[in-house]
Amino acid sequence: MTQTQTKSQAMKTKTPRPRQPLLVTILGWMLLMPCANAADWPQYLGPHRNSTSPQQGILRAWPPQGPELLWTVPVGRGFGGPAIQDGKVYLLDRDDAVGDTLRCLDLANGKELWHFAYAAPGTAMFPGSRSVPTVDGNHVYTCGHNGDLYCLDLKTHQPVWNGNVWTDFGGAPNTRSSGSAGTGRERPGGDASPAARFPMWAITQNPLIHGDLLIVASQAPEAGVVAYDKLTGVVRWKTPPLGLISYASPAIVKVDGEDHVVMVTSSTNPFQRTSPVDELGNVVGLEPRTGNILWKYTNWSCHISVASALDAGDNRVLVVGGYELGATMIKVEKAADGSYQTRELFTTTDFGDQTKPPIQHNGYFYAQYGTNSRREGLVCLSMEGKIMWKTRRSPDFNKGSMILADGLILATDGAKTLYLIEPDPSGFKPLASAEVFPEGPAGAGDDIASRVGGRNQNWAPMALADGKLLLRDQTQLKCVAVANTRAAK
Repeated sequence: MTQTQTKSQAMKTKTPRPRQPLLVTILGWMLLMPCANAADWPQYLGPHRNSTSPQQGILRAWPPQGPELLWTVPVGRGFGGPAIQDGKVYLLDRDDAVGDTLRCLDLANGKELWHFAYAAPGTAMFPGSRSVPTVDGNHVYTCGHNGDLYCLDLKTHQPVWNGNVWTDFGGAPNTRSSGSAGTGRERPGGDASPAARFPMWAITQNPLIHGDLLIVASQAPEAGVVAYDKLTGVVRWKTPPLGLISYASPAIVKVDGEDHVVMVTSSTNPFQRTSPVDELGNVVGLEPRTGNILWKYTNWSCHISVASALDAGDNRVLVVGGYELGATMIKVEKAADGSYQTRELFTTTDFGDQTKPPIQHNGYFYAQYGTNSRREGLVCLSMEGKIMWKTRRSPDFNKGSMILADGLILATDGAKTLYLIEPDPSGFKPLASAEVFPEGPAGAGDDIASRVGGRNQNWAPMALADGKLLLRDQTQLKCVAVANTRAAK
């Protein structure tokens, strides 16, 4: 691992201000409101990693052609979504034959301002980019397809430190070439042990900042979750392996008012076994400063876990997936001796989300439950585990992205269409919809990813800031106007 020391910035102290008249105070808050309404989207799933934006003034109707298209830029193939900070867009793009490229774009017009690239050739099932950058202070953090973890200085556009979350902890490097990814039956990694073989669907980690730590799930033979000093890259703690390979990123869940880092692991994948014995997945709570295991739920059955755990409030954790359990709600409880226990509240096979955690609004959850064998569409679930409604295929929602803003849901259907939806447990209430991506080229269906996932695969997480919504498919990143920013201000 290479490291470069950085200087910490001195904290500025503020002197107390005299009390102001009420009118002045109100005017002050009014002046501050535009900043709050135009909050950035600096990481996976937004400011609080829960797919929720403070953006106000969301347009409740669109013209027939859909929301105004502000700009479009070409991107490489993949599923990596954008982050937005201070009027700049950060996207980890990818070319399997060459490597990863962090691109910085102007939010106003899509013009590329700078980029940083590094060699990371190789491919995987459903090839292309995987993760969302995380912007924190003067740095941006990315974790690439092969596990390359970078901290870049936003002023110099150069690495401060870098490492590899997979090979640094005993994992075999990705040796699969672009010509060998068609069937998914290859065993990349040469003679490596099953546990060390490069994951079938590559490394999918969205870096999590917690205080002065950068936390990712290595899931390599010698580490489960790893915490780095975010400024130097020094490993501050690591856990032993927590279970089988997962594609979920760590999340923060409040338990009795304290932050717990929660990681979800998969059950046995029948297509990439590491043992002849079937294993169930785990949901594990960690102490953020030390990595100590606080609690563990051991009955999760999803062999390709992708969605992070969701903090459902009141010490509850909701875990969702496909393949094929659906969803489980657990409650974490602290015993008199200070230890923690988990209690399953419910499990349902009628609600889930293969790629992202649900949206929570007014005591209900909304998720897109589409897998290889189920097409339930958009589904609404109560806090007690009751299914309120499903759209099934009318309309179909499958692996799309959703953002809650101004009491409304912006949702892609995973293919061509963007929807504006009023979340309501009494039924599906679309306010507007528009096709924002054309049908992919017919000749693109020669590999298994296109045959199984369709031509567009608009599965990447979206981003929302300053009234602008960013969304992508397999060839382009688009920016559309979805809010009246003047009204919001």
